[in-house]
Amino acid sequence: MPLLPAVAPSWGRGLYLITPDEGDTPRLLARVAAVLPHAALLQYRNKTADAGLRQAQANALAVLCRDHGVPLVINDDAALALAVGAAGVHLGEDDGDIAAARSLLGPGAIVGVSCYDDLSRAETAAAAGAGYIAFGAFFPSTTKPNARHATPGLLRQSAGLGLPRVAIGGITPDNACALVEAGADLLAVIGGVFDAPDPVAAARTISALFDRG
Repeated sequence: MPLLPAVAPSWGRGLYLITPDEGDTPRLLARVAAVLPHAALLQYRNKTADAGLRQAQANALAVLCRDHGVPLVINDDAALALAVGAAGVHLGEDDGDIAAARSLLGPGAIVGVSCYDDLSRAETAAAAGAGYIAFGAFFPSTTKPNARHATPGLLRQSAGLGLPRVAIGGITPDNACALVEAGADLLAVIGGVFDAPDPVAAARTISALFDRG
């Protein structure tokens, strides 16, 4: 039987925003603040920033998220999550293990795990106490053009693991509905919101999918 996360999630279903690579911190904060009211979670991810910029941006986002009551998750870096008081960390396959992250961040931390197109990885993550499991990419993604391809069936097949299921990869307001219908609890989006002609409208549209009966 899989272990459940140490503390039941308090963040519910909805839009899981992931930050774009943005070197201008005030601009990043302005872009995030505009759409944050429609988010269930925010993940800070910046693959182009150096350590100093990452620290500064994560600190600023932590304050913004606290003001809006939205949990902040740090991509790949449990130490940075601890340093800025984030709610948790997201781990890829080369980013350390769940037990080490929980030991550092505490039993109540959100520890999410990328499972790509691999149900067995999701089962292992659930057994190790992950807070959520993420599958993708479901659609072609400009962020990760060579990402493995996942199918909606994975969302259905992993329902019995008892964890929130995150869908990621090329998700937009136009294609998101099918993933919610397949069982996604959270839709992780970067470009589908931040690169949209109207980011607020895009965020609102994706969030509203979870309000349907």
